[in-house]
Amino acid sequence: MSRRLLLRLSRLSFMRLLAATPAPRWMVLLADMVIVALSCVLIFTFNEAPKGNNILYAPIIKTAIVLGLYFIFSLKFKSFQYIVRLSVIEDIYRIALLVAMSSFTLVAMVFGTEVITHERYFSIWNIFIIGVFSFTLMMCMRLAVKYLYTLINGAGVVKKPVIVLGSAINSFVIASALKNEADGRFDPVALLSLSEKKIDTTVNGIPIVKYDPEIIAQIFEKYKCDTLLFLSTQIEIMRSGVADVFLNNHVKLLMLNQVEEFDVDDKSNINLSTHVQNIKIEDLLGREAIKNNNPLIEQQLCNQVVLITGAAGSIGSEIVRQVATFNAKKIILVDQAETPMHELQLSIEENIPNVNIELFIGDITNAKRMEQIFKQYRPRYVFHAAAYKHVPMMESNPSEAILTNVFGTKTIADLAIKYNVDKFVMISTDKAVNPTNIMGASKRIAEIYVQSLFFNQQKTKDGQYTRFITTRFGNVLGSNGSVIPRFRQQIENGGPVTVTHRDIIRYFMTIPEACQLVLEAGCMGNGGEIYIFDMGKPIKIYDLASRMISLAGLRPGVDIQIVETGLRPGEKLFEELLNDKERTMATTHKKIMIAKVRTYEFAEVESHISQLKQHIDNDSIHELVMTMKHIVPEYISQNSQWQSIDKELNTENDNQSINV
Repeated sequence: MSRRLLLRLSRLSFMRLLAATPAPRWMVLLADMVIVALSCVLIFTFNEAPKGNNILYAPIIKTAIVLGLYFIFSLKFKSFQYIVRLSVIEDIYRIALLVAMSSFTLVAMVFGTEVITHERYFSIWNIFIIGVFSFTLMMCMRLAVKYLYTLINGAGVVKKPVIVLGSAINSFVIASALKNEADGRFDPVALLSLSEKKIDTTVNGIPIVKYDPEIIAQIFEKYKCDTLLFLSTQIEIMRSGVADVFLNNHVKLLMLNQVEEFDVDDKSNINLSTHVQNIKIEDLLGREAIKNNNPLIEQQLCNQVVLITGAAGSIGSEIVRQVATFNAKKIILVDQAETPMHELQLSIEENIPNVNIELFIGDITNAKRMEQIFKQYRPRYVFHAAAYKHVPMMESNPSEAILTNVFGTKTIADLAIKYNVDKFVMISTDKAVNPTNIMGASKRIAEIYVQSLFFNQQKTKDGQYTRFITTRFGNVLGSNGSVIPRFRQQIENGGPVTVTHRDIIRYFMTIPEACQLVLEAGCMGNGGEIYIFDMGKPIKIYDLASRMISLAGLRPGVDIQIVETGLRPGEKLFEELLNDKERTMATTHKKIMIAKVRTYEFAEVESHISQLKQHIDNDSIHELVMTMKHIVPEYISQNSQWQSIDKELNTENDNQSINV
């Protein structure tokens, strides 16, 4: 390599390093003041003749006065902080404020002194000319710096062409910023307008084209682009079906945080490209954001001791985070999973350092261990999220499902009464409705137990008693055991993506939304209720898999295959939120309803629970499942080894009918 070439490369590298380093703000302020001083010198020297011997007429004194005012208003409006910025718009706005307020103040001073001294020391016209000169030169300086910055840093940088969604001011600002971002990764080649306005026009060199779902492929082909970039504020538009139009045309989707999310005082160091992220299926399936601002929750949980079982799970850990925002006095975390509990502890210590937590490793079926916790901390509120929930696994292990989901719940519920807990909120599942599997039936039995326990208290206790509340909802996005993490892993591995059945559908909601509704339902409940949540529209799992493949920039059935594996043991095509014989009653919350369910006498339930325990002790699994079906008559097994018991029960019922 020649010496000349090395010297040239070293100079270029130095220039890039220099350009990449944000100019100190004092240098920008100094440059602005030099511009104002030069404008004053030019005007006062060549456009204004000296008058008399009064020192106030001297150009130096006038320049000092003008410079002082411009300096004060520069500090006020921070115009010197925007030398290399997201857009020129912010520069124009702040410099215009600086010039306008400085000029207005000077004019006010002129008239004020004229009233007092009967002399006019400044020409109003000259004040205006100084303002125009200063504004023009300040903007030219900034534009020159921006241009040089782009020219130096942009040399040899290859950017990915993208089309930006929308033609409103935010979309324009983002497109312009990305286009001028020298070391960025994206080059906006067009704005895709969702309205009829501003069509076939160009803004800052970026053409605006009309959104037409029929010719999306042609639009992207015309601009030699395969990627759409949109703002996070436009997510609701994407959820309305617009996203599917792009995905079906093999357009990759990228999302950028909204402009207002950036810190205005530190925009000089912003690299917009780093805020662009791949859109996830959770973004498209999610609903409006949940805000923890319910005064009822604040009123009940503030300064209280709260116990959460299953605290290391997807639902339990989110309940922990949300309860922490309501200033609970102490949060007791109970789980038997050591590693997830350790990770949760680290997360809380890092993100919510002021919350008072106590961690306990323990199994909810261990009555002595659980009683130690209740006896020591006397919780007022219990959120019971611990459970076994994998349907096929529980189908093969009925005794463990009953031990944890029924007897574990019984242990915590009984201790809640013994230690005067105010409210016990049990987290159930839509699989408890017309259950077709061991897991769903075990959760339904747990529901029956806590509800009958509450009504029994009402009959036998005077005064205060523990209020038992149950909440039911479907699948949550991204939870442990959810299909979404599995699909994502399968896509990363190159496929295939496996679905059990092409027509299977499920309800989904986000983990934060589900937990927020659990807290709201728990706080509004008076005891004995089974709350169900508005889960929105059901989603076909096959379509979910297709969308996730498309979001990864791949083609379903071409790049990644979707394979049907058949329904798993105990699995059904359609989940329900209500029993066929059940009704719902509205509450004050539009997303929360009360299910009117069949109630059971506590003595009868206790008898059934004792039978279950006896069958487990005797390792009589067949009799265990049969007893479950006696307790929950609507429990009809599907695609399961336990279907034989349904046939036995049907034969038994037929024989009874004949005898009658």
